[in-house]
Amino acid sequence: MELKEQLKDIKTQLRLSMNGAVSQSMREKGLVYKLNFGVELPRIKSIADGYEKDHNLAQALWKEDIRECKILAGLLQPVDSFLPEIADIWVEDIRNIEIAELTSMNLFQNLPYAPAKSFHWIADEREYLQVCGFLTIARLLLKKGDMSERVENELLDQAICAFLSGTYHVRNAAMVAIRRFMQHKEENAFKVCRRVEGMKESASEAEQLLYNLVKEELI
Repeated sequence: MELKEQLKDIKTQLRLSMNGAVSQSMREKGLVYKLNFGVELPRIKSIADGYEKDHNLAQALWKEDIRECKILAGLLQPVDSFLPEIADIWVEDIRNIEIAELTSMNLFQNLPYAPAKSFHWIADEREYLQVCGFLTIARLLLKKGDMSERVENELLDQAICAFLSGTYHVRNAAMVAIRRFMQHKEENAFKVCRRVEGMKESASEAEQLLYNLVKEELI
């Protein structure tokens, strides 16, 4: 099947699976897309299972300004042909938290250069580059990969700074990374506690919130 035929077939399946109520609910929650069929995630995964991973198909899907196509792109993109510069292009094109979360889970965490690239993203000032960076790092920490002490300290510095000064989504993504960091190994939890212990009586609401969230993680 040629690329145009594959795209046409996929869009037909999406239209047949569309759910207006889900689409409306997502809009009300702030998840705005140019086009959103409201197809639920298990169905999107089922559609993806009907195709082999294919670079050209995934790239074509990503270029479509359609929610389901972008999700499918992350599921169908082969890792070996997804070069770092393409990863940057995709991340710069992400405009909402759902695509950030799903693409980080389905694709970014599996990239061979994911550790270096995720640190590159969290150092950027753009919202969704930081979000994808922290979410990808959190996924990598679940895999129990080792970090040098210097890298651990850099991650903690960046995550705490992002939590205290970032946007709502950056703050949440940074906290996900902090939690995973604390769970990664026992000594990390003590390291985080030492960093936030002075925030308990802080005049900053953000610092107090971070202190309380870290405390809750230890309970």
